[in-house]
Amino acid sequence: MQQRPLHSTDLTVSSLGLGTVKFGRNQQVKYPSAFDLPTDEAILSLLDLARAEGINLLDTAPAYGTSEERLGQLLGSRRDEWIIVSKAGEDFIDGQSHFDFSPPAITASVERTLSRLRTDRVECVLLHSDGNDLEVLDHSGAVEVLYALKEEGKIRTVGISTKTVEGGLRAVALGLDVVMATYNPWFRDEEPILDAAAQAGTSVFLKKALGSGWFGGEIPPENPVATAFDFVFNHPATTAAIVGTINPKHLRENCATLRRIEEK
Repeated sequence: MQQRPLHSTDLTVSSLGLGTVKFGRNQQVKYPSAFDLPTDEAILSLLDLARAEGINLLDTAPAYGTSEERLGQLLGSRRDEWIIVSKAGEDFIDGQSHFDFSPPAITASVERTLSRLRTDRVECVLLHSDGNDLEVLDHSGAVEVLYALKEEGKIRTVGISTKTVEGGLRAVALGLDVVMATYNPWFRDEEPILDAAAQAGTSVFLKKALGSGWFGGEIPPENPVATAFDFVFNHPATTAAIVGTINPKHLRENCATLRRIEEK
């Protein structure tokens, strides 16, 4: 699996990242089928499989229920094998999302993430937008806090998981290291973010590259994963696509599909 540079660092990340929302949260998620949270043994097996397939990128968040805590417990001495992306600004409590982008809240969130992950740094922290991207970026003070934590060595790169095109473009213009955007063959609205990031050299992590498993509708193409990967990796800005799964068969198939595309 190909590796791509992570902006402003000497690190490289696999072109496919493993999303871990399903490790810790199964309430109010937008996947086609309900699921039970996996056992510790199942997570460990999936992590082993991901590494064997060449994946070194993990995506988590405080809003993903117990995902951070479980990763911290299960990674153990193998933590340094992974590039970890987490987030700040959103928590999921008692079945509801709560947002706070004030400087004290962002500082506390990152410190809590470090504690939960049992680590001294996170390779990337993204602001977990509530949809008011410009307010978060320009007026909350959250960006300044992330940069201060980066100076302290607690964060390697900073960015935002956006909800609007305007927010993504602003993040690129501000010079943030990373922007996370939604992009797939069935949703191209945020393509201007990728275009701007390609010009600026900003790293781009894609969410919903497979349309959260819906593949754009009730009748997907014959090979929807190949269709999606071929499309998103055709854009020069794409650093990695984050795909969440707890199904080993799906993970193997995703990796095999991506390798065939990368070998073209």
